[in-house]
Parts: sequence; structure tokens; C-alpha cells
Amino acid sequence: MKNKVFMGLATLLMIAFLVGCGKAPQDQIDAVNDSIEAAKAAEADLYFPTEFAVVQDQMDAVMVDIEAQKSKLFGKYDAVKMKLDSTLALANQLTANIAAKKEEVKKEVEALITEIKTVIKENKTLITKAPRGKEGQAVIDQIETEMDTIEGSVVEAQDLYDKGAFMDALNKTKAASEGATGINTELKEAIAKVRR
Repeated sequence: MKNKVFMGLATLLMIAFLVGCGKAPQDQIDAVNDSIEAAKAAEADLYFPTEFAVVQDQMDAVMVDIEAQKSKLFGKYDAVKMKLDSTLALANQLTANIAAKKEEVKKEVEALITEIKTVIKENKTLITKAPRGKEGQAVIDQIETEMDTIEGSVVEAQDLYDKGAFMDALNKTKAASEGATGINTELKEAIAKVRR
């Protein structure tokens, strides 16, 4: 009788142990999800889109693994826990790198705005020297319209910068810079042709 009671208790303890081992690491899952949310709130998806996508993909893969283990009688979560640790480290690293990346983008925007303003000023001078033949005036009118648009974009970029939307400001500034530089090249080539 004692042996049966002992065997019954041993079996119950073993089942309890196995069930305990087979429990999903919910605290770790929550920690990783919180870390991913913190990274997103810090705009990691804007400043590190590729890396942020990797973190999200890793977490999605971990959740698939967890569901697969849950479907088993005795799930094993050791590999899942290691993947969760790795994903947590990546998400935390992204959040830690945001401030430096924002500062880098901020300086790039400042430099580009200064550069564009110089090119715009030069373009205005070049427009006065541009050839004005039959079709020349129509081309110059079109260039002046494009210049107005570019100047408007620079003002919008400055507003975005002032609001702290540095990545949006950078994208707008890059587009304006390409336009201003293209006009600059076009004007210099037209003036050079006339001089020849």
C-alpha cells in the first residue's frame, strides 16, 4: 500500500515537473514585446527600418515556434528562450542607437539645407545670364517655376526639422537638392553653349 501511494506521488510530481518545464516563457515574451514597442515609440522603424523589420520577423518566428511547442504534450522552450533573449538584445540595441542616428540625420539635414540655399542663390544668378532666344524665355520661365517649388520644399523641410521630424526633413531636402543641382547643371550647360 505504501508503495502504491509513493508511486502515485512520484508520478504526480513527475507530471507536475514536466508540465512546469513545458510552459511558455510568458514573462520573456512580454519583455520582448515591450522592448519592440519602446523601439517603435523611439522611431526605430523610421531610422533603422531594415533592422527593425529583422527584430519583428524574429519575434514572429519565435511566436510560431512557441505555438508549435504548445501543440505538443510536453513542449520544450529552451531554444525559444534563447531566441527571445537574442531578440530582446536586438530591440534594446535599436532603442539605444536611436539618439545617435537622429543626431546624424539632423546634421545631414542642416548641411543639405545650407548647400541647397547656396545652389539656389547661384541658380538665380545663372538665370540672369541664361540665353533668351525664341524658346529660351519659355525654358527660363519653367526653370523659375521649378525654383519656386524647390524653395517651397526647403521651407517645408525646415518646418519638419523644427518639429523634430528629421527623417521626413531629410527626404524632402534630398529631393530639393537633386532638383536644384539639376537646374544648376542645365543652366551652366546652356550658358557654356552660348559662349562657344
